[in-house]
Amino acid sequence: MSSAPRVVSFGEMLLRLSPPGEERLLESSELHTFFGGAEANVAVALSHLGLRCDYVTRLPANPLGDAAVEALQREGVGTEWIRRGGARLGLYFVEPGGDLRAMRVVYDRAGSALAHIEPGEIDWTRVLAGAAWFHATGITPALGDGPAAALAAAVACARALDVPVSLDLNYREALWRGRDPRGLIEPLARQAHALIGNRDAVRALLGVEAHGDGLGPCLVERYGCPVVAVTQREILDAREHAWSAVLYDAATRSLARSRRHVVRVVDRVGGGDSFAAGLIAALLGGQAPAAALEFAVAAGALKLAVPGDFGRATAADVERLVHQCT
Repeated sequence: MSSAPRVVSFGEMLLRLSPPGEERLLESSELHTFFGGAEANVAVALSHLGLRCDYVTRLPANPLGDAAVEALQREGVGTEWIRRGGARLGLYFVEPGGDLRAMRVVYDRAGSALAHIEPGEIDWTRVLAGAAWFHATGITPALGDGPAAALAAAVACARALDVPVSLDLNYREALWRGRDPRGLIEPLARQAHALIGNRDAVRALLGVEAHGDGLGPCLVERYGCPVVAVTQREILDAREHAWSAVLYDAATRSLARSRRHVVRVVDRVGGGDSFAAGLIAALLGGQAPAAALEFAVAAGALKLAVPGDFGRATAADVERLVHQCT
């Protein structure tokens, strides 16, 4: 394990509360708890795929913050660089929507510990020393000036140290509150080695649309990123989704299209994060673009079949699914 590549992931960790089974969010007498958050999900998935991953965030110095750190440590994630301070841990509530209802998500994260991070609070030169990859998402810049500045500093430091950067264009409409995100997201996209997202997120965060297979080449031309992965989730019914992606590799000017996995869904949260983790692991492992894409899509598909935010598939689990489909 010590010789495995080391990845650094940065973002906000949250406590998720969900009603059991198919109960409605505000009508249930009990809620189940899970820790999660997009970047934490990636860190956990990478750890189970056999890579070392340090997660960077800011958590309150209270029992909830302690429990969050312990949850990460149980998953094998490095917590050395987590800052402690602030008043609260952000929350979010998820109603799965097991019938024809759409999944309902309610956030309660205003004033969280990470939202009040100071731009210079993290020594990114020390954090990223010896790292093989840095991962972030489009959620963090929406959380406030401090998180946006901290992420910009992290990406700039990664580039200065020749550490590849992946940016997952996760879009949270409620966080942007009508603001135009492009001024914050476009500079990050221009510095990314791998840009990840679905068509809706690309449109919302970057204002870019393209027909058919043209989105990847369009993003490469506009932002100069070497790799673009575009995910696609088809909701066939309340519990069955089709999951696939395409990847455009600028070096070879080639487009790879993955197989289409039809998954019986247990929990919709975290599939994209496991996809991102799978892609990072495969690229760091030297897999060719088409093979890396298949690995990433299989990792995402496996996450949809387990409860909670965290994906715990091993590399052997993912490879087994990849080979089942060949």
